[in-house]
Amino acid sequence: MPVKIRLQRQGRKFNAVYSIVVADSRAPRDGKYIETLGKYDPNTNPASIDLDFDRAIEWLRKGAQPTDTCRAILSYKGVLYKKHLLEGVRKGAFDEEEAEKRFQSWMIEKEQKIQAKRDRIKKSKELISKERLEQESKIREEKEKELAKKRSELAEAEAAEQRKAVPEEVTEEVHADQPAGQAEPEVAGPAETAAEPKPETAEAEGETAAEAEKAEAEEAAPAEAETESGEETEPESGEETDTESGEETDTESGEETDTESGEETDTESGKS
Repeated sequence: MPVKIRLQRQGRKFNAVYSIVVADSRAPRDGKYIETLGKYDPNTNPASIDLDFDRAIEWLRKGAQPTDTCRAILSYKGVLYKKHLLEGVRKGAFDEEEAEKRFQSWMIEKEQKIQAKRDRIKKSKELISKERLEQESKIREEKEKELAKKRSELAEAEAAEQRKAVPEEVTEEVHADQPAGQAEPEVAGPAETAAEPKPETAEAEGETAAEAEKAEAEEAAPAEAETESGEETEPESGEETDTESGEETDTESGEETDTESGEETDTESGKS
């Protein structure tokens, strides 16, 4: 019966893990097998291989044929080289001690190569992570600069708004301090200032008008007082004035009426 050393797929989708098995060549890939020799995980770098070294050599010496992938795995782990040395011992080319010495030197050299590869991969990862950190720091610095620029612009805008708001508050306070009846001075342009009267002249005119109104009020107050006192004194002194001025008015009116009537009659007769 032909026997093969091959891989049997396990694991999950996009993360396959393989078992190294000895199976009949006529059996399906994931079907019945004779013996499991180890595990192979290609998802790591370098690949992880767990192999039963002695059982693999025994199956190879019995005549089991490995597939291409399994041959590469066995060569990587030194199984094929150990089989070659054992064939030399069997033919008498050298003894077992020499074969073991050669195999151990080969294993040390192989381990050094594997370790060098691991170190190289680690350094490359560190370099990649360092470059990524530098790029991220540059991007962060650029973002911080942009944020600082925006904050400075906002601060300048707020300061300008505050500067604009301070004169408005001052004018509001000045308006609040002024009396209610006093007119607020209007700020005019250079062309309007020549035509409009100055605030001092307007205030002077207002003061003169107020003084005129006060004078008129003072003049009206004595007249009203005289009228009221006249009304009060007339009934008391009416009889005295009638008796005293009765004779004078009769004499004066008699002479005036005689002269006036005489002149009128003369003129009328002359005309006729």
